Amino acid sequence: MTAGASGSIRVAVMEGDDIGPEIVRSTTRVLDRAAQQHGVRIEWIPLPAGIAAVDTEGSTLPIRTREALPDIPGWILGPVSHRDYPIGDARYVNPSGYLRKNFELYSNVRPARAWPGIECVRPKMDVVIVRENTEGFYADRNLIDGNGELRPDLDTVISVRVVTRRASLRVARQAFAIARERNGLRKVTCVHKANVLRRGDGLFLDCCRQVAAENPDIAFDDFLVDAFAMRLILRPDDTDVVVTTNMFGDILSDEAAGLVGGLGLAPGLNTGDEHAMAQAVHGSAPDIAGKGIANPIAEILSGALLLRWLSRVHAAPMLVEAADTVESAIAATLARGESLTPDLGGTATTESITAAILAAVDAS
Repeated sequence: MTAGASGSIRVAVMEGDDIGPEIVRSTTRVLDRAAQQHGVRIEWIPLPAGIAAVDTEGSTLPIRTREALPDIPGWILGPVSHRDYPIGDARYVNPSGYLRKNFELYSNVRPARAWPGIECVRPKMDVVIVRENTEGFYADRNLIDGNGELRPDLDTVISVRVVTRRASLRVARQAFAIARERNGLRKVTCVHKANVLRRGDGLFLDCCRQVAAENPDIAFDDFLVDAFAMRLILRPDDTDVVVTTNMFGDILSDEAAGLVGGLGLAPGLNTGDEHAMAQAVHGSAPDIAGKGIANPIAEILSGALLLRWLSRVHAAPMLVEAADTVESAIAATLARGESLTPDLGGTATTESITAAILAAVDAS
């Protein structure tokens, strides 16, 4: 997203696969309405990404998309069905993994909060999980060339995990910055397995301790991942901001989402120093694609996170106000309980819940 004339901004939009186009279109409508209310015009720049782009452009992440993105700091990406992409076919690049790695979107920020009107296990929960996003066990992003899974014979696979001081320090610093901005406990918890993975997780823990020493005004503690998984269920009120490695963060953020109502309410923002990409935590849900019942809220909330990030890039407080409007409209819609999609126990369609959120934006 770059500033344009008359207060306009540009946002790259990649719809992705399956339910992606449905929920991304809902997202752009809601963000557009909220931005207009606060004097900002958004110019949406559609760029191809996903299976549909293979037939038209020869790749799930075409060259023209890759070439356009560097000049646009803010992007929206819909879910992609990369698990279904053929292995070994160069046309099928995982757009999410590629963009996170190659644009150094090193921090995957995943809030999990309870919402009014939604039945959940932990109605007072408000946690942010900050996940390292560019290395770890994820084979498509832990080597500069090739794949991080090795197969010495047909019955053996060796998965390489990469942990670096540079990546560990920068994601830890992001977690402490988020803790300082929040109205929570002002605490960061490092989650690791350094008792067993003594070198890799030991390095990660050491980096988190170093950053904690640089930020003495923020409380700090650490837990082994298995103990923390239980603690998150039993005592979520003791947790504010979590920083952890790639795979642990992926798993724990889904656990956290389950405690507050499910993945349909779980936003995500992939951030780096120069770019950020809004992307809901959930998958592409091919079983309901085209039925018009997908829940767009997680993607819309991801878009609100993007507006907040871009407010710092452009020193534009009106983007924070627009994000506040979006989140308040979602809270009001959920609290009424009249427009809930099937995953939330209702019968609403994607269109009807989007219309309800738009009406709440207009009423704010």
